[in-house]
Amino acid sequence: MFSCCHGWRFAATAIARPPRRGYMGAMLQSPQNRPELPAEIARRRTFAIISHPDAGKTTLTEKFLLFGGAIQMAGQVRAKGEARRTRSDFMAMEKDRGISVSASAMSFDFASGGRDYRFNLVDTPGHSDFSEDTYRTLTAVDAAVMVIDGAKGVESQTQKLFEVCRMRDLPILTFCNKMDRESRDTFEIIDEIQENLAIDVTPASWPIGVGRDFIGCYDILRDRLELMDRADRNRVSESIKIEGLEDPKLAEHVPGPLLEKLREDLEMVRELMPALDPALMAEGSLTPIWFGSAINSFGVKELMEGIAKYGPEPQIQSAEPRQILPEEGKVAGFVFKVQANMDPKHRDRVAFVRLASGHFERGMKLTHVRSKKPMAISNPVLFLAADRELAEEAWAGDIIGIPNHGQLRIGDTLTEGEALRVTGIPSFAPELLQGVRAGDPMKAKHLEKALFQFAEEGAAKVFKPSIGSGFIVGVVGQLQFEVLASRIELEYGLPVRFEGSQFTSARWVSGEKAAVEKFANANKQHIAHDHDGDIVYLTRLQWDIDRVERDYPQVRLTATKEMMV
Repeated sequence: MFSCCHGWRFAATAIARPPRRGYMGAMLQSPQNRPELPAEIARRRTFAIISHPDAGKTTLTEKFLLFGGAIQMAGQVRAKGEARRTRSDFMAMEKDRGISVSASAMSFDFASGGRDYRFNLVDTPGHSDFSEDTYRTLTAVDAAVMVIDGAKGVESQTQKLFEVCRMRDLPILTFCNKMDRESRDTFEIIDEIQENLAIDVTPASWPIGVGRDFIGCYDILRDRLELMDRADRNRVSESIKIEGLEDPKLAEHVPGPLLEKLREDLEMVRELMPALDPALMAEGSLTPIWFGSAINSFGVKELMEGIAKYGPEPQIQSAEPRQILPEEGKVAGFVFKVQANMDPKHRDRVAFVRLASGHFERGMKLTHVRSKKPMAISNPVLFLAADRELAEEAWAGDIIGIPNHGQLRIGDTLTEGEALRVTGIPSFAPELLQGVRAGDPMKAKHLEKALFQFAEEGAAKVFKPSIGSGFIVGVVGQLQFEVLASRIELEYGLPVRFEGSQFTSARWVSGEKAAVEKFANANKQHIAHDHDGDIVYLTRLQWDIDRVERDYPQVRLTATKEMMV
C-alpha cells in the first residue's frame, strides 16, 4: 500500500498528458495563430485556491466575496454558537470542525483598472484526506492561488497540490498570509518556496514590520504604500501614492527603523529577484507573491487586482478527438464534480460543469455524450457558496450547476451535438479499504443507494465483491470514513458502521476480454466490481500484485482510471 505522497506521484506518471499551453502563453508566443477572445469570455478568471489546512484559505475566500460585493460581512471560519458561518463551508461537518472537505464554487464580479471581471473561484479541501476531490477540481480551472502561512512556510499538502498544478502547467499566484502574527523572515519564505517547489518567485508587495509591528506593505508593482487598519477587519487598506523609495511621504507613515529595513530589503529584491514576466507566469515557471493578513482584509484587494491583470483568460481544453477552444461558437462543457444532497430536504444532486466553449443560455438542449441522449438544461444554477440563483446565461470559463437525478457523472461531457470527450479527469485507487454495515439490517437496500450516490459523487469508491454479500468502501484518508458515516446518517437517516477488511488496496483490471475473464474466474475471492461495473482486483499485499504481473502477463492492473467512456 503506498502512502498518499506516492499516490500523487503515481498520478503524475499514470495520467501524463500533453502540456496545455495557457491561452496567455500561446498569445504571447504566437499572436498570429490565436484570435482575441470575445469580450465576455476574455473577462473571465477561473481559479482555485490551494493550501495546507489552516493556512487561512477559507478566510481568504470570504474576503474575495466581500471585496467582490457578493456578501456584506465576512464570517469566521470557526464560528461560535450561532455566530455567522463562513459562506463556502455548507456541510454540517465542515461547520462543526471549521475545515473544508468538499470543493465549492463561487461566481462574482470584480472591477479593476477600469474593467469589469467575472471571477469563478473554486475553494478546495485543504485536508490531505480529500486530495482526489481537489485534484479533479484543478482540472476545471485556469490558474491557482497558493496560500502560505507566514509562520510555517511551505507545508506538505501545499507541496502535493503544487505538484498537481505543475503537471497541468497552471499559472500560480502566491499569497503569504498571517503577516500580522509572528512570522518568518521574508527572504527565508521566498527561498523556501523556490527550493521546495522549484519555481521562481517575484515579490509583488513587500511587508513592513512583522507580527505586532506589522503596519502594512509596499506595493512594488505600483509604488504605493498600503497601511493596515487593525480596528476594522472588513475595511480595505488605506493606499498612499509614493514617488519611489526616497519620497518624504514614506517617513510620515513608516517609523525610522522599519523604513531603513524596507529600503535595504527592496534594494536586495531588485538586485537578486526577477521582475514580473507575464509570459513566464503563464507557463507556470514564475509566481508573483503578495503579503498580507486575510483576517484583517489586508493585501486581499491587491491580490485580486493581480488575478485580474495577470491571471489567464479561459484556456484551451484537452479532449478527444480534438481540443476545445474557448472562442468556439458551440457550447461544450464537462462535469468535474457531483455534489449530492446540497439541500437534504430535496434529495438533490448537482453536477458542477465547467464550460469549455461557447455561450450557454438557459433552456438549451445539450447532448450527453456518454449516453448520446439530448438533455434540456432548464434550471441551471450559479453558485454563491450554499446560495444558488438561476443562471440565465453563462460563457466559456464559467462554472454552472446542473441539478439532475443521477444522469450526470464526473468526467461526462456535454456538447451541442459533437462527440467530444474531455480528457485528464482521473479516478485514483483508494489507500484504505473497509467493510460497511447498516445499523438496521432491514435497510440494506437504503445503504446500497446511499453508497452508490457517494461513489458517483466521487466521495468514495464502492466495490461489490464477487463472493459474499455486502460492500467494501475505499477512500484516500481515514477522515473520509468519518465524513461518510456522518453524511449517510444525516442525509439518509441511516446509522452505519465501518469494519476492518482483509484487503488493503484495489487495482482496476484491463486487457483482452478473454484474458480478463479467465483471470477473474481464477481469482474470484479477490474480484469485485466498482459502481461503473468495471472489474477491480482487491489486494492484501504487494505480493498479490507481483503474482498477477508474473502469472497473467496479458492482464494489466492500474491504480488510476480515466473518468470517461
